[in-house]
Amino acid sequence: MAEVATVARPYAEALFDVCRDDLPAAQRWLKALADVAADPQLLQFVVNPKVDATQVQELIAGALDEALPERGANFLRTLIENKRLAALPEIERQFRTLVGRAHDVTEAVVHTPFVLSDAELADLQPALEKRFGRKLVLTQQQDASLIGGVKVVAGDEVLDTSIKARLDQMKVALTA
Repeated sequence: MAEVATVARPYAEALFDVCRDDLPAAQRWLKALADVAADPQLLQFVVNPKVDATQVQELIAGALDEALPERGANFLRTLIENKRLAALPEIERQFRTLVGRAHDVTEAVVHTPFVLSDAELADLQPALEKRFGRKLVLTQQQDASLIGGVKVVAGDEVLDTSIKARLDQMKVALTA
């Protein structure tokens, strides 16, 4: 997985630098491209030696709801020519992270053993923002193995107050 992240980073950074004047629009078309590129059948089509870059570009452009702006079409062409289409979802993720940093916002995933309501998630947000020291955009993911509590992943920081983590800590302490 680190290989894909390593390949994606220069593309995400270059796109971020080029699109600074209109980041929201770039985020929209890049997200649309990443969603299409995540399709395993498309990736199989792309590696077919009988298929050329123009056919791939036309297929992807046809699958989008909106026409790509010139920057988007050029970016897509570059990825296809360099055989980096499979990295597009990771490029989009890293681009989103760069945009968040530029606006001092971090995406955070809240892992809970059960789904929180929107109100509960909103109540949790101020405490998490204070703990991480920045504005967070929260999404949640259910993980029944946590038993109770929450685990929050914000960038490369993790706050784990789950019962599972506490039991693991207790196990280490008792076996040491």
